[in-house]
Amino acid sequence: QVQLVEIGGGLVQAGGSPRLSCVASGRTFSSYHMAWFRQAPGKEREFVAAVNRGGTTYYADSVKGRFTISRDNAKNTVYLQMNSLKPEDTAVYYCAAALLIRDLADYARYDYWGQGTQVTVSS
Repeated sequence: QVQLVEIGGGLVQAGGSPRLSCVASGRTFSSYHMAWFRQAPGKEREFVAAVNRGGTTYYADSVKGRFTISRDNAKNTVYLQMNSLKPEDTAVYYCAAALLIRDLADYARYDYWGQGTQVTVSS
């Protein structure tokens, strides 16, 4: 069992650069592929970024070049550094973990989810 807790978010001005953190419980964090998803009101949950257990990163086209995902296995933490935020980035951001997965962008394949943290970008 893995518990995920997101930290960060809140109200940010457009162009801002907040960082989200996701702290995982358990001693097998390094075995998990980790990802961030987001869900805006009235929209489906969408993939943002992922880092596999080997450290390779993947990004949605909408955030590529602006967001950076990273992980610190010693701290059981995955981060999402968000730069140049836009109002359309407003959403609840979720951290997710998967032990076995082929398509890191497929939210249905993730085993564990955090409770989510709201990010609101004001223009």
